[in-house]
Amino acid sequence: MPLIEIAPADLQENPFDLIGKRWMLITAGSEDGFNSMTASWGGMGSLWNKNVAFTFIRPERYTYTFAEKSDLFSLTFFEESYREQLYIMGNASGRDIDKVAQCGFTPVFSDGCPYYREASLVFICKKIYFNDLKTENMSPLGKTVYSNGAGIHRMYIGEIVRALRKV
Repeated sequence: MPLIEIAPADLQENPFDLIGKRWMLITAGSEDGFNSMTASWGGMGSLWNKNVAFTFIRPERYTYTFAEKSDLFSLTFFEESYREQLYIMGNASGRDIDKVAQCGFTPVFSDGCPYYREASLVFICKKIYFNDLKTENMSPLGKTVYSNGAGIHRMYIGEIVRALRKV
């Protein structure tokens, strides 16, 4: 089904459900090379009088390399029937396998930013801020997340420059 453009403010879905329960793909790169990863951390809101989305990527993730080099990234949401594909996209590395082909996804591009035709909702985001989380600024709850020695996430905030919804 085709996707149509909507105003980000017209979003009817609950962001807690979209991100925390349904999951999303963070995709960065270009037509020359890109990678996606499944995520369930992030949010949406307003910053600097712009509609924004924010998400987090650990430096050891392959997608991090593409997010660092790209001005744009996409957040792509799918219907529940794609749960298995989202699991694969979050647990296999694009360094090792062609996750997109394995999942049967069709990449498409908006101003060079990749997303997937099978999506039910897409945000194309222009990176306007990023920073590494700092353990010294975390509550005890946050510190427990990183107590296993895994890399500290980098937060990316993107202005939502385009929103697309399945018809």
